[in-house]
Amino acid sequence: MTSSVDWIVAPDHDGRALPDVLPSLLAAMGVPGFAGTAGFPACRNAAVLLVDGLGWNLLHEHADDAPFLVSLAAGPVPVGFPTTTATSITSLGTGRCSGEHGVVGYTFAEPSGALLHPLSWGTRGETDRRSLLEAWPPEQAQPRPTVLERAAEAGVDVRIAVPAEFRGTGLTRAALRGADFRGVRALGDLAAELLSALAGPGPGLCYGYHGHLDLLGHVHGPGSLPWRMQLRQINALVENLAQQLPKSSVLAVVADHGMVGVDPATALDIDAEPALQDGVRLIGGEARARHVYAEPGAEAAVLAAWREAVGDRGAVVTAEQAIAAGWFGPVVSPAVRPRIGDVIAVMRTSAIIRSAAEPGESALRGQHGSLTADEQYVPLLVARG
Repeated sequence: MTSSVDWIVAPDHDGRALPDVLPSLLAAMGVPGFAGTAGFPACRNAAVLLVDGLGWNLLHEHADDAPFLVSLAAGPVPVGFPTTTATSITSLGTGRCSGEHGVVGYTFAEPSGALLHPLSWGTRGETDRRSLLEAWPPEQAQPRPTVLERAAEAGVDVRIAVPAEFRGTGLTRAALRGADFRGVRALGDLAAELLSALAGPGPGLCYGYHGHLDLLGHVHGPGSLPWRMQLRQINALVENLAQQLPKSSVLAVVADHGMVGVDPATALDIDAEPALQDGVRLIGGEARARHVYAEPGAEAAVLAAWREAVGDRGAVVTAEQAIAAGWFGPVVSPAVRPRIGDVIAVMRTSAIIRSAAEPGESALRGQHGSLTADEQYVPLLVARG
């Protein structure tokens, strides 16, 4: 590894991490077959609201904008690696780490040799953009039963309240299949769906998603005025929900990752550095966490070139080192191993962009994916009816 890596917060697996949230809530409802490791109180019904991009450190740095959220905070939980939405939502939905469920990044290698972008479930090459919903169905790429499927089989009323355009998407099918889909359009119907699910006779479980904090963090930067105004709206939403929780119900608020501010002008640009492309067949991941897939026999040269370029701004390791350190969880299945880059680069500061191949992503003011505390730790907030 490069120089000091004491800034890396490797995921731990002590039963209180993002993959443990849904099984623990089901255990709190008394549903057989689920273990309660996250410490939720006994309840009849439960809802999980995932606020995309709400990091533990960000929440506390802006506590004045979210006093009710802070009042519910018992402590941080790790989300796993990489700290990116597609990976974390699949970890939450399956109750497993990325080494088992296989969604190992923002983009990663798929069987035909291209890059899969799981949020669109299509290829993400510079010239190759096509859907993989038929060629590599989500149920094949992620064949393990989701927590929601298992809960439904046990007789739980399982719902998801997510943006209406998520119906039938690859990520929904991979991570959240098995639930009754309730498409929402704004905060109002999101709140109404959550309260409706919690008011049922039980046992019932509802997952809800809010993505605008992450969007504004990417565009304007985390901690910017637009971001803070959105955080205030989320604080009001959760406070309103908590005031109306039916008896014997629990609302848990979590996130999929934190976020750090990045100045694109100071980032390392792969497309302007020929040395970073020598011997490389694919470059996946995102600006804070890159999967680098080497040509056969070029792994050592690629590793050396990337370590030299990144320097003390991050850490560059082999896939074997990352797996041994538990970044992808305690188990990496044989089917998942080829999806992981031969070389993995994670950033402490700045970012690794692709100005030509990824112009939109490269211009963002907020980024995530790496293993800093700002990205790895998210709040687990609990309100009880």
